[in-house]
Amino acid sequence: MSEEVQRAPERAKRLPRAVRERQILDAAVSVFSRYGYHAASMDEISDVAGVSKPMIYTYLGSKEDLFGACIRREAARLLEAIQAGIQPEVAPDMQLWHGLRSFYRFVAEYRESWTVLHRQALTVGGSFAEEVTAMRGRAIELVAALVVSAGSRKGLAAEAERSGEGLAAALVGAAESLADWALDHPDIPDGVLASWLMNLVWLGFNDLVEGDVWKPTGAQ
Repeated sequence: MSEEVQRAPERAKRLPRAVRERQILDAAVSVFSRYGYHAASMDEISDVAGVSKPMIYTYLGSKEDLFGACIRREAARLLEAIQAGIQPEVAPDMQLWHGLRSFYRFVAEYRESWTVLHRQALTVGGSFAEEVTAMRGRAIELVAALVVSAGSRKGLAAEAERSGEGLAAALVGAAESLADWALDHPDIPDGVLASWLMNLVWLGFNDLVEGDVWKPTGAQ
């Protein structure tokens, strides 16, 4: 059994169900992030959580059930962090920057959560990947709303609505790729990461809502 995963110092005493479930989920996220779904063992999770395996089964079900619960909790925490960072009183571009900054801050602070969501769940596939896809869909909706809001301010709501969802999907994909890169470059502040992505995508968004759209020349 690996010593790199932090162990609970001793079997915990009786705790409220919500506290116990959180304890088990914290341990499961740690173990799943390190070993992946298939290689992770319930024995390891039990040891890290400081509870018996029967208690895990009683509270959160099988290994498959436990992994699904981890994905749902971490996805909800990530979306809540992004939404909490968006400041509705500022301009759409600053709303997006604040949201991106909150996203990168979450990834930096909860590396194990991001690993389970973006790497392990997608690798396992099936219903687990569907959970992550649903989370991504909600993030795309948030970004698309900001694009439409920016277009509406310029009197170009129709154009922004037509392309907003697709552009938002592209931005979310870029944000995820940059987050993976940032895990290996922890010295880059979250605000800088957010600014880099804004420089890559928002200037293009701004041109769109200003009516300055790039088109290929000489294409058949």
